[in-house]
Amino acid sequence: MEKLTAGRRWAALLALALGGFGLGLTEFAAMGLLPEVARDLLPDAYARSSSQAVATAGWVITVYALGVVVGAPTIATLTARVARRKLVLGLLVMFTVGTVASALAPTFGLILAGRFVAGLAHGAYFGAAGLLAASMLGAGNQAKGFSIVLSGLTAANVFGVPLITGLGQVAGWRAAYLAVACVFALTLLAVLAVVPEVAAAPGGSPRGELAAFRSPQVWLVALVAAVGFGGFFAVNSYIAPITTHVTGLSESAIPWVLGVMGLGMTIGNVIGGIAADRNLRRSVLFGFAAMIATTVLFGLVAGHPIGLFAAAFLIGAASLFMGPALQALLISVAPRAQLMGAAVNQSATNLANSLGAALGGVVIAAGWGYLSPAWLGVALAAGGLLLALASNRLDARQAETVETREPALVQAT
Repeated sequence: MEKLTAGRRWAALLALALGGFGLGLTEFAAMGLLPEVARDLLPDAYARSSSQAVATAGWVITVYALGVVVGAPTIATLTARVARRKLVLGLLVMFTVGTVASALAPTFGLILAGRFVAGLAHGAYFGAAGLLAASMLGAGNQAKGFSIVLSGLTAANVFGVPLITGLGQVAGWRAAYLAVACVFALTLLAVLAVVPEVAAAPGGSPRGELAAFRSPQVWLVALVAAVGFGGFFAVNSYIAPITTHVTGLSESAIPWVLGVMGLGMTIGNVIGGIAADRNLRRSVLFGFAAMIATTVLFGLVAGHPIGLFAAAFLIGAASLFMGPALQALLISVAPRAQLMGAAVNQSATNLANSLGAALGGVVIAAGWGYLSPAWLGVALAAGGLLLALASNRLDARQAETVETREPALVQAT
């Protein structure tokens, strides 16, 4: 990589974070616009039952997340030898095309197809951009590198998603997604202008990337993210109807609730990046404990306006506190397949997105009320904590095995 001035380095990092900003918009704006999507695309179902129609519209979230799950490991495998900057540029083209297709498609089925295509590039972008950022920051700053890219996503939740949600409520959800496509196009130009070229990992190959899946820890840590983060998405996916139907606020309050949650995510991400570079596994355990506590609080107090805003902030902070730690942890358990490790984390968290949104829709459609996803979220977060403890136990056993073998090797020599 070419030598960078401090100004060029930060300009490059901001360009990569702008892509994270666009991803935050395209992923989370749907959650605030589900009622508009349901009214526009499923008018007959909405007239019969608004809750049933909103639950069906939740497939817009689920299908995007499934695209991430499929696309992240696939693209990581096929692009193992591709230079990181070139890969990021190609992914930004996919985002732009997929988002425009989502906005212009005439039917619900075609919109789901467009969302799936847009989701394919999501996980690979965070992986490639995070590795680019980490390489520019230098050794010992891996979690901070991913935290910077994730900061774009959290910033989107502070002011971008509320603004896009407001635009969608006034001009229609299609206009909102066209605005998101413009953000991706702008990011493409910024990356072209300021991000330096970084070679792919030495000796990288599709076979080498796929070798990551031979590690039980890769599967276990991915399961930690897929189950545990489902608790956050079970709540976040239905924050719009909770705001209006449970708390009794108007639709104009939805962007403000999303903004407060995004502020919590931003603060949690910054603190989480620092904590993860000090102790990865401890950060994950603390994060899950905090997520369980804050989701319980949400279920208890979301019926009151002050409680809704306070609990939304705390859930956002607890969830993103773990983001940099889980990303760095998956890379650490797949050291020879860093792009795959980074991509698998995104697949896992978006499987959590799909799982949380789908199961949340199921409990709502069953007639258990709009707050039922919060209690589902508590169970999922608790499952994530138990899996994280199992991963720590497996790591300790592997360390003991290595320590036992080393003296034996010394004696043999």
